[in-house]
Amino acid sequence: MGIVNVTPDSFSDGGKFAEARAASRQALKLARQGADIIDIGGESTRPGSKGVSLEEELRRVVPVFERIGGRSSAVLSVDTTKAKVARECLARGAGMVNDVSAGRADPGVVDAAGDAGAYLVLMHMRGRPRDMQENPTYRDVVEEVMTFLQERARDARSRGVRKDRIIVDPGIGFGKTLAHNLALLRSVPRLKKLGYPVLIGASRKSLFKGLLAIEGPADRDAATADLTTYLAACGTDIVRVHEVPGNRIAARLGDGLRPPPG
Repeated sequence: MGIVNVTPDSFSDGGKFAEARAASRQALKLARQGADIIDIGGESTRPGSKGVSLEEELRRVVPVFERIGGRSSAVLSVDTTKAKVARECLARGAGMVNDVSAGRADPGVVDAAGDAGAYLVLMHMRGRPRDMQENPTYRDVVEEVMTFLQERARDARSRGVRKDRIIVDPGIGFGKTLAHNLALLRSVPRLKKLGYPVLIGASRKSLFKGLLAIEGPADRDAATADLTTYLAACGTDIVRVHEVPGNRIAARLGDGLRPPPG
């Protein structure tokens, strides 16, 4: 899954693709480089971010979907917590909704995905982006995240989303310390037991600063690709990344290293 942030304030590439023309060019570029899914979002969810209005988010993302429509075979995903945004983008070619709130911010997002027969990514987040990194604590982070994802998937199914359209994401960096993130990354085989494809979004995140002292987000691509190899070997189904070519090679290597079934 390649990332396109149509925002001025995302932690890694805020402002680079804030206009529809630049964002659509980047989306098509990532598809040419081998991304199977393009995730397009108009609201930053970096720690401390305060969100944007419905009108502003629509203004940012709808023109991007209108520009891309029919020009790529990649699945188009809209990264949003708002039902109106989800529905407008689904009507313009999106086949997936990526909701960092797992349907809690606006339950209509789940209904929109169900009505469209679209894929739905349900992610775990403690709190909201503006306060999620304020002393996050868990009794057992893996168990609590798994319980949350299982409950949200059950809710989505009750609202009309097909089981084979649900994807779960433990939310690396969303209300977690470095220790929590590492515990979740080591637990992909456990997450797989929920019975849904697993998505991991760790690209360029601060865990690489905490673990490896790599300061600049763009300098973390090599470490991200190394992690992708490990994640693919563990059975991760989707990795959400900023840089596609290196991570695609890394994922193929990880697939090759994955133990055979049984």
